[in-house]
Amino acid sequence: MATLTRFSVKPLSAMTRHLADVASARAEPDLVIKGAPVLSTYSERILPEREVWIAGGRIAAVKPAGSYKGSSAKVHDAKGGVIAPGLVDPHIHIESSMVTACAYAEAALLNGTTTIFCDSHEIGNVMDVAGVEAMLEDAREAPLSIFLTVPSTVPATSPELETAGGDLTAEKIAALFDKWPEAVALGEKMDFVQVATGDERSHAILAAALQRGRPVSGHVYGREFVAAYAASGVTDTHEAIDRDIADDLLEAGIWLFLRGGPPTTPWHSLPEAIKTITELGASHKRIAVCTDDRDADDLLLFGQDWVTRQTMKAGMKPEQAWAMGSLHGATRFGMEGEIGGMGGGRRADLVLLDDEFKPINTWYGGELVVEDRRITPLLDQALSARYRYPEAAFRTVKLPKEIRLTPELPTETVVAHTIRTELPGITLGHVKVTLEPANDWQTHFDRHGLCFVTVVERHGKSAGNVAHGLLSNFNLKRGAVASSVGHDSHNIIIAGTNEADMQVALRTIEESQGGVCVVDNGEVRAMVELPIAGLLSDKRVTEVADEVQALKREWEAAGCAIPYMGFNLIPLSVIPEIRITDKGLVLVPEMEIVPAFETV
Repeated sequence: MATLTRFSVKPLSAMTRHLADVASARAEPDLVIKGAPVLSTYSERILPEREVWIAGGRIAAVKPAGSYKGSSAKVHDAKGGVIAPGLVDPHIHIESSMVTACAYAEAALLNGTTTIFCDSHEIGNVMDVAGVEAMLEDAREAPLSIFLTVPSTVPATSPELETAGGDLTAEKIAALFDKWPEAVALGEKMDFVQVATGDERSHAILAAALQRGRPVSGHVYGREFVAAYAASGVTDTHEAIDRDIADDLLEAGIWLFLRGGPPTTPWHSLPEAIKTITELGASHKRIAVCTDDRDADDLLLFGQDWVTRQTMKAGMKPEQAWAMGSLHGATRFGMEGEIGGMGGGRRADLVLLDDEFKPINTWYGGELVVEDRRITPLLDQALSARYRYPEAAFRTVKLPKEIRLTPELPTETVVAHTIRTELPGITLGHVKVTLEPANDWQTHFDRHGLCFVTVVERHGKSAGNVAHGLLSNFNLKRGAVASSVGHDSHNIIIAGTNEADMQVALRTIEESQGGVCVVDNGEVRAMVELPIAGLLSDKRVTEVADEVQALKREWEAAGCAIPYMGFNLIPLSVIPEIRITDKGLVLVPEMEIVPAFETV
């Protein structure tokens, strides 16, 4: 039975004579796919019925229907639909899916995605270089083409503002580039304030990539930062949240990755950002689409194919949209000669689409891995032999025996710096609330719509840093919710209404060595266990998706006003206006710590 990794297909340099012979009908192809028109991402046309000739996992030629006259090739009759290139997702985080790279491949291929560019800064924040390299080993065994954009901002801010498990310096990043061919770019430079203000460490990391000819990916909020950001060498971003900043970024020479996600999450900026095309008349030639973050459940439902169809819904022609979902991402990373189109010599990563542009079949390197929207036995076998992470990855939650998770009740009037949550959950408001003396915290909660929020350092690097704060508008009715996926240092974040339930949530995560849970009255109502670096499950994506669905039901029943993936962003101290890390409340972009309470 054929193997299914990116390396199963020989380099083009080793196959040119054979492919030329096949294209000229001097040699037989291995596979002919016929019976459907072809979507050309080069000319952005749907060409009348064609045949795709495949040899050695690569496309030899696309021919008019009826051209094949041989007898030894395997022939697949599509019997309608449209044959298109496999999708290329230029910006994702495997860790957000809560599964390993090998497991991620199942959902990606079901959605017609055959290549991804991942930024593994999450596992880098937990395990430093060892985590990134483990992810790369995982990716090499996955039945999917996976490239790395090397994590650039680990930790996301300075050690004075948060404690991370990793510290990826310019020297470490340079070594990753030099060691791993899959390391093709620098990952999203999240510390955009430091980049724009000339921080020495930030620019040393940029130099490590630029000196090696690697492109730099970005992450920026605020039009006032765009010019300095572009001048620093950043040439793509997925964080364009509206039409105007999208237009600024394009004119600054920065590629746009329009991020589409379930509308109830923080990851659906595409409808607004695409207006730089539909309202301001910009060309789509330097615009791709991406998924960015997906949990296992949403990954199956809202993949790169869904984002591409959202682009059509927003006004793009289907042929343009599919190019934005495939060729454009490949072009941004200089791989248009390998993926993203159906020219001769390209990998035979193909998808058969129905009339609504939904994937029916997927071929990966010429092998049929999805048929009639179900994985084939070949893919099932590959998915059953997943990479095993090193033992150190299963021992990353290190907590003191005793931790107080709630602040002392103020005995005099104070002003509380609270964090106001709002959908979709990316930016958080800074709201000052005056708390008059009360007999208990519940009085304050009822009066002001508050609950506790606590971040606990879990890497064993401090004496047990714990920061207390208050959430406004989170609407937690009872119990506690907690996660070891507190971006980006991935300390444990807990929200709750009482100490007891918050303690149960914390110790549940400790026992599982990572996870996301909902607790009520001392009972764990739902739990997704994430034993690998406190970020990943070691199960198949479908199993994890079922667990995530159960978590979402309990999360909603608890009253939480933003989804749990938005909750995970509350410690992300590079996005305005206020965050909480293990060191305390952080004002952004000032990058200053303020006390939770100030006396009047």
